Amino acid sequence: MTRSGRCGSWSSRFASRDLVRGALRLSAPRLVGGRAFWIEGRPSEGGRQVVMCGELAEDGSGLLRLAEASPDGVNVRSRVHEYGGGEYTVGRDRLFFVDDADGRIHACRFGGSARPISPPGARYADLLLSPDERWLVAVEERPREGSEPENRLIAIALRAYEGPGGLEAVGPPRVVASGHDFYASPVFAPDGGRLAFLAWDHPEMPWLGTFLETRSWSLDGPRDAVMRVAGGRRESLFQPRFSPRGELFVVSDRSGWWNLARVGASELEPVHALAGELGRAQWVFGQSTWDFLEDDAGEHGERRALVSVARDGRDVLGVLDLADGGFEAIDGDFVSVQGVDVERGLAVLLGGSASRASGVHLLRPGRTAPVCLRESAASDVSADAISVAEARPIASVAGRTTHAFFYPPCNPDWRPTAGERPPLLVKSHGGPTARASAAFDPRIQFWTSRGFAVADVDYGGSTGYGRAYRDLLEGAWGVVDVEDCVAVARALAGEGLVDGDRLAISGGSAGGYTTLCALTFHEAFAAGASHYGIGDLEALARDTHKFESRYTDWLVGPLPEAHARYVERSPIHHVDR
Repeated sequence: MTRSGRCGSWSSRFASRDLVRGALRLSAPRLVGGRAFWIEGRPSEGGRQVVMCGELAEDGSGLLRLAEASPDGVNVRSRVHEYGGGEYTVGRDRLFFVDDADGRIHACRFGGSARPISPPGARYADLLLSPDERWLVAVEERPREGSEPENRLIAIALRAYEGPGGLEAVGPPRVVASGHDFYASPVFAPDGGRLAFLAWDHPEMPWLGTFLETRSWSLDGPRDAVMRVAGGRRESLFQPRFSPRGELFVVSDRSGWWNLARVGASELEPVHALAGELGRAQWVFGQSTWDFLEDDAGEHGERRALVSVARDGRDVLGVLDLADGGFEAIDGDFVSVQGVDVERGLAVLLGGSASRASGVHLLRPGRTAPVCLRESAASDVSADAISVAEARPIASVAGRTTHAFFYPPCNPDWRPTAGERPPLLVKSHGGPTARASAAFDPRIQFWTSRGFAVADVDYGGSTGYGRAYRDLLEGAWGVVDVEDCVAVARALAGEGLVDGDRLAISGGSAGGYTTLCALTFHEAFAAGASHYGIGDLEALARDTHKFESRYTDWLVGPLPEAHARYVERSPIHHVDR
C-alpha cells in the first residue's frame, strides 16, 4: 500500500550502512591469452587493490575460474600524478605491477611471490610489455631536491631468473624519452619496431594540448631519435594505438570533438565525423575507449573498431567502420562504457546501466550479448524503486546551454503529500574537467528514495560535449560552473518540478569549491555540503602537486598577475557572505 508523506521523510530501501559498506572499485580490464584481468579495489580491506584473473570458457560465454593474480596482501597501486592508473600489465605467464608499499615495479607468476625489477626511489605507472616480452616500458616519476619531480619514459630490460618472480632486470632502466613535463599512453607496434606515446608540458593539461611522439625499437631497445608526429598546445590527443598491420591511430579533438584519426605521412587523417567524444579527461593513466575489432580469423581488423562514444552525457557502445566512418550502435542498456579491450574478436569492458551497478562485461560484438564477469555491487532493489536519469539541456547565463541529469523522487511505497513539491539536491562533479554519469549510483538513489529530487550537473567545462563546451571554463572557474548549477536549480523550480525554497547543493574536491562558491556568492541554495572542497585558490595553486600545479593558470589566471581574481573567487575571503 502506498502511503502519503512529506518528501525527504520517506523510509527507504537504500540504507546508509549499505553506502558506507561500499562497493568494489573495478578498473583496467584486459584480455590476454584468453584470460580476463582487472583491478578490484576492496573497501572491506581498506581500499586494497588486487589484480584478478578470470579463466574464460573457450566460446567466451563466461568464467570458468576466478582467482587473484597479484600476491597475497599486496596493494597494487600507482601514485604517479597522485591519481595513478596503469598499475599493471600481463605477459604470457607473468604479472607486472606497482606495489603501493614501495612504489616499485614487481614481477610474479600469477598468484606467486614477487620480485622488484625497478630501482627504489621513484614511482611508476602506465606499464607496457614489448611484444617479445624482452622490455618493460613505464612512465617514471622521480623526485628532485628543491624542484618538481622529473617525469620521463623508461624501459627495463628483462631476463629469466630462477628465483621469485621468474624475471630480473638487466642493468638500470634505459631512458626512452625525457624533456617534456609529462608522459603517458605508451603503445608498441605489433612487430615491436616502434613505440608511440603522448607528452605535454606546463601549463597545459592533457585535455588541453598534447603531442604524439614515436621512437624506433629493436631487440636491443630504443634506437634513433624521438619524432613528433602529431599534436600541439591547442590540440588534445587521447589513446594512440597501432592497428594489427602497424598503422598508427589516435583520438584528436581538432574537429571540435574527440574523434579517431589515422596518423598519415604529413598530418592526421580523420576517420569519421561524429558529434560525440571518444576521448576522456586523462586524470588517470591507462584509460581505453576503443580497440581494433578482429574476428577469430583476424579478418576485418584493419577497418573496424569497437568504440565507446560519449553523446549528450551518455556513453554509446558501437562499431566504427574505419574505411567509410560509419558508426553502428550496439543494442544494450549501457549508459557508461570504459576500459575497452579486444582480443581475437572478444571484448571486455566496464559497463554500467541505469538500473545496475558498473561491472566487468565480456561480449563478442555482433554475436553475443554482454556477460557480466564481476559486479561492483550486488543489488536486489526492484526496477520500480530506481529513479532513472533524464537528460536535461537547460538555458543558463549569457545565452549558453548547460546540461544536467535530473532524477525525480522514486519510491513505490510513498507519494508526496497533496500539493507538495520535492526538495532538490544539486550535485557538482569534481575535476572540474570531468563529467556526471547516468549509470546507477546508490548514492543518488539514497536521496531519491527518500523523496528528494537530484540534479547531477555537467556544467560548462565538463567533458563529453565537445571542445567548445570544455573551453567554457577557461579563466572562468568559480563563475561558469556556479552559474550553471544555480541555473539548473532555478529552472527546475520554475517548471514546478521541485520546491524553490528547498534547494541544496553538494560536491567534492572541485565540486566542493563550486558548492562553497554557490553558497557564498549566490542566494539560490538554502544549504550545502562541501566534501574536501577548495576554499582558497591561492593555497591550491601554491600547495598542489606537479600534475595540476599550473591548472589554475587556465582555470583562473596566472599568478601573480591574476592575484585579485584569486581573492575575489575564494570563499575563504568572504566568510561574512
